[in-house]
Amino acid sequence: REGQLLYDMAQPLVESLDGLLPRFREKVSGLDAGELNIAANSSTILYLLPKIVENFRQQHPDVRLTLHNAISADGTDLLRSDAADLAIGSMMDVPADLSYAPVYRFEQVLITPPDHPLAKKKNLTLEDLSPWPLILPPRRQITWRLVDLVFQQHRVPYTVALEVGGWEVIKQYVAMGMGISIVTALCLNDSDRDKLATRAMSDYFPSRSYGVVVRRGKVLSPQARAFVELIQPDLFAPRQYDDTGHSER
Repeated sequence: REGQLLYDMAQPLVESLDGLLPRFREKVSGLDAGELNIAANSSTILYLLPKIVENFRQQHPDVRLTLHNAISADGTDLLRSDAADLAIGSMMDVPADLSYAPVYRFEQVLITPPDHPLAKKKNLTLEDLSPWPLILPPRRQITWRLVDLVFQQHRVPYTVALEVGGWEVIKQYVAMGMGISIVTALCLNDSDRDKLATRAMSDYFPSRSYGVVVRRGKVLSPQARAFVELIQPDLFAPRQYDDTGHSER
């Protein structure tokens, strides 16, 4: 009788323990989905990431996603301190403690006002750009370094009239006639057709790569791996620029 009494008392407790884990997961659903921290500069967040983030949010709505707006140096610091799981952006020189996997490539394009003399000039050369003032991102950023490298390699003088952050601001100032610029095709869209002329400069400026940066030896979380899997090379169709200032897909 004592055994039967003990069994009757213990049975509900055992059954309760058996169902503890699924009930616990049910009550904290969303809380145990984890979080994901991604470092990227403002241009990458504005032009490259929206499609990827949208797909990620649809497939993993419970993951808490944070986009850290950072220039390249700040992004690598966030990786090294584990404040960011990965970074998305462009790199020229990859430090030994980081790994960079390029995924996308975008052409470097000259932009001018539609009525600018360079907009319709045939056989455009680097020397043709030399007399015109340039509007570029700040000196510490990759675009400025790439432009400087190309002009220095070809021993062509150039003048930077204005340094300003953000491609949208640069495009606006070029449209106002304050200067010309070399930008990545990623930042150009159909709404720019009426206010900007675009010319291919692939004979002088190499295409710009964008990809995933992680700290070497770091094991990516399931959330980070899921995000990386959504970064597909064919997500952005390359835009081709002709000699008339127009673009074609």
